[in-house]
Amino acid sequence: MNDAIDPEITAQVASLAGAARLGARAVGLLSRADKDAALHAMADALDSASAQIIAANQGDVARGREEGLDQGLLDRLRLDQVRVSAVAQGLRDIAALPDPVGEVVRGSTLANGLQIRQVRVPMGVVAMIYEARPNVTVDAAGLALKSGNAVVLRGGSAASQSNRALVAVLRGALQAQGLTPDAVCLLEEGGRDAVRALMTARGLVDVLIPRGGASLIQTVVRESTVPVIETGVGNCHVYVDAGADLDKALAIVVNSKTHRVGVCNAAESLLVHRSIAATFLPMVLAELGAAGVTVHGDAELELLAKEAGAPYSLATEEDFAREYLSLDISARIVDSLDDALAHVQRYSTGHTEAIVTEDRGAARRWVAEVDAAAVMVNASTRFTDGGEFGFGAEIGISTQKLHARGPMGLSELTTTKWVVEGDGQIRA
Repeated sequence: MNDAIDPEITAQVASLAGAARLGARAVGLLSRADKDAALHAMADALDSASAQIIAANQGDVARGREEGLDQGLLDRLRLDQVRVSAVAQGLRDIAALPDPVGEVVRGSTLANGLQIRQVRVPMGVVAMIYEARPNVTVDAAGLALKSGNAVVLRGGSAASQSNRALVAVLRGALQAQGLTPDAVCLLEEGGRDAVRALMTARGLVDVLIPRGGASLIQTVVRESTVPVIETGVGNCHVYVDAGADLDKALAIVVNSKTHRVGVCNAAESLLVHRSIAATFLPMVLAELGAAGVTVHGDAELELLAKEAGAPYSLATEEDFAREYLSLDISARIVDSLDDALAHVQRYSTGHTEAIVTEDRGAARRWVAEVDAAAVMVNASTRFTDGGEFGFGAEIGISTQKLHARGPMGLSELTTTKWVVEGDGQIRA
């Protein structure tokens, strides 16, 4: 942040954010019916334009492959007919959700007759800085619109063609509905200076949400003067307790790790209680190995992994702290629930932590003592998701503790104001 930002780029970003602010004023006054109609129009437009969107995305994927983008990021980047249809359906799902704007959070009538109520209102201009996730472009636009906000999107360069195509379709659909297209703005040019200008556009941007790798998120948290909601990386653990049903545990571990590897709620670490390790580890290592997962563990696990035919690598300290986003998982045998809790406390990123156990006492301790946005008991880590929680599409998963924590849906994109109605009361 010591280097000066190009004044021309600062002016361009300010102009874009200013347009979004005017858009936010218009969107914030729309009825639910108008917002829902716009969401359906945007969804229909995406379906109609799927061929051109996929063609643009193929250009991004080809370039990413040439530049050596890893498989996890390529998976996040890729759009096909199924995924375009899914993001379009996500907009329809958002339309079906209750409108949070105007919801009364609490209220009362005071002894002096004043009626007071706290109501949900839009944030205003929400900015998103994110990496190779073109679906985020659509999710963020839809959630912002439904919650009465305008959105400024800054996607990673890896998805530039995809994002340009998606935003053009969304803006066109808004315009066709007679609404301002500046409810959805894309910041395309300007490189790092543009990102820095967006992070310091205090007064034009109301809240900034970074979504991506640890480096991106921490850069935004450190350098932004705009208020930030911090989404987190996911070093998610599955702990298989002494009291686990091993069939459940096997299914949960494999699903948590392999269902989709390039996402933040995929399991990256496996802990197994010593009393069941000799029985359970050969089972789970064989399944993980068959799925192509490389296990990173200490020497104690190496022999079991070789016997199970699982790819294996001796773990370093960094391996236990990594978010792999790939077919890799760290693993360790622990002597007790206390040891498992201590391991999680040391390495967790506070995203999602799962225990598999039929011991209610162990489950209660896990829920009470693990400090994470989501705590699972006998369920896959892959369920930490706005859609799975019934929120519709999510704008991210917050691992901070202020304002929002966990999957962020519509309510998390609102703030509140106090409305006070009287009949001439004055304060004595």
